[in-house]
Amino acid sequence: MAGLFFEDLPEGRVIDAEWTRTVTEADNVFFCSLTMNVQKLHLDAEFAGKTEFGRPLVNSLFTLGLMIGMSVHNTTDGTTLANLGMTDVRFPAPVFAGDTLRVQTTVVAARLSRSRPDAGIVTFRHEAFNQAGICVAHCERAALMRRRETSPQQPRCA
Repeated sequence: MAGLFFEDLPEGRVIDAEWTRTVTEADNVFFCSLTMNVQKLHLDAEFAGKTEFGRPLVNSLFTLGLMIGMSVHNTTDGTTLANLGMTDVRFPAPVFAGDTLRVQTTVVAARLSRSRPDAGIVTFRHEAFNQAGICVAHCERAALMRRRETSPQQPRCA
């Protein structure tokens, strides 16, 4: 399923991402390098081994990006005009290299735009779960979504 239009996103609709993704150590190291995050808890196995987690944690911002990214294909690909913001970002459980994540998206609110007749505002709740079914991340994301263009009625044969 490609991106959905505003009209396809009624409140309460639940959409499962079409795939899962196993997080690798390379993902974490690369993301930390790209974002210049030198937190030892993410990069230093010896240091992290002495913490309550016993091993490096995957950077939570990678988890957030992956969670939203996994949802794009079957929610907003080609139909979103802009992200308006994210709220209630939480990481209730850690993610480790080797964890396989799945994502579920729920439409929690939808309304027509007051200033743009071609768009509506949809609030999505994204949730990521690891292979044990434990929620590892969630957030709410507001997006400005395209409305389906209404085409003029075509003449019909009698």
